[in-house]
This record gives sequence, structure tokens and C-alpha cells, in this order.
Amino acid sequence: MRAYSPTEIENLQIPELPLDGEWERAFGRPSRFERWFIDGASASGKSTFVMMLAKKLCDYGKVEYVSLEEGANLSFKTRSIRLRMKDVAGSFKVVTRVTVAEIAERLAKPKSANFVIIDSVQYLDVRSFDRLKHLLLDRFPRKSFIMVSQVYKGKPKGKMADDLRFDCGVKIHTKGFRAYCQGRYADDAQAYFTIWAEGAAKYYLNE
Repeated sequence: MRAYSPTEIENLQIPELPLDGEWERAFGRPSRFERWFIDGASASGKSTFVMMLAKKLCDYGKVEYVSLEEGANLSFKTRSIRLRMKDVAGSFKVVTRVTVAEIAERLAKPKSANFVIIDSVQYLDVRSFDRLKHLLLDRFPRKSFIMVSQVYKGKPKGKMADDLRFDCGVKIHTKGFRAYCQGRYADDAQAYFTIWAEGAAKYYLNE
């Protein structure tokens, strides 16, 4: 156990993720080691947003995209080309068909990724939130994990996903090609990140 005075809290050296522009307006400046949770219905722009986020995070370190749901299929390839992920080839890696134990093994190596995107959590070989924390999340406290989830009837699909959402400090929901932050860092609760301006304009015009 550790008790802190207010002065000690203020003096804690916790590195921020220096997001800027629309990214900062929508999501603030979370801790560099914060956990993120992203969910959204099909055709909401979620997959595009996750890859846009991956590219942005390459400004701040190495990113490993664990593509469990899509693998390296045609839709993933097309999205990668459209968003010009080759521009960040030195900082961006895609991993497919991997277990939680294998992810941990990769992260234990020197110069491993700073940011780990897991898409989607429903495809992990671990089904328990407590076990996932023990095997992966708590084992690497200086890594930032971005957990991507499917939704069912408007909520994260499955108990583990629901538990992850409560655990993560940055919570993002995609709807109508906008990403809305529901976490602890954004000052403006109405702020959002535009994923696709034309698609969002059409969606909210007809909503």
C-alpha cells in the first residue's frame, strides 16, 4: 500500500501522450501508458478509425496491430493502402494468428512496441478479463493497449469486453463516421473526431 499527499500527487511524473489538433480536442492528452477501449457498430467507421489512430500513434513510438478478426485479408489491405500506412512502415507492424502468450512473448523482447492494438478482443484465446490482465495487461504497465470490441445490441459483446471497457481510461464509441470519447481525459463531452466527413454529413442529415 502507498499513501500520497496532494503535493505528492501533483509532483508525480506521468508522461502524457502529446496529441494535437483534432485528436487532442476529441481525446485530450491521456497518459502515454493508458489503456484504450474502442467499440462501434458495423459500418460506423470503426475499422478506419482504428487504423487512423494506429498511424497517429506512430508519431510517438512503435505500434503493433494485432489483427485477429480480419487477419491480413483484402479489406485490411485496402484500408492500409487508402490510409498510406507505408508512410509509417518503420514504426508499424501487423501481427495475425497469435495467442495472448505469443503477444506477451513479443512484448517482452527489447525494443518491442510501445502501443498494442488488439482487434478484436472477442477473437483472443483468453476469455476471462482477470486472466487477460494477469497474462498481458498488468505484465506490461509501460505499454499502452488499445482494445477494439464488437458490439451487440449497442453494448460491448461479451463479459470480458464489458469489463475491459470499465477498466480502460480512454473509451471511444464510433457512430456515423465520428469517434466520440467517453473517457477521463477529454474536456468537452460533446467533442468528436471526424473519421469521414462526407459520410458523417450524410448520416447526421438523415438521422
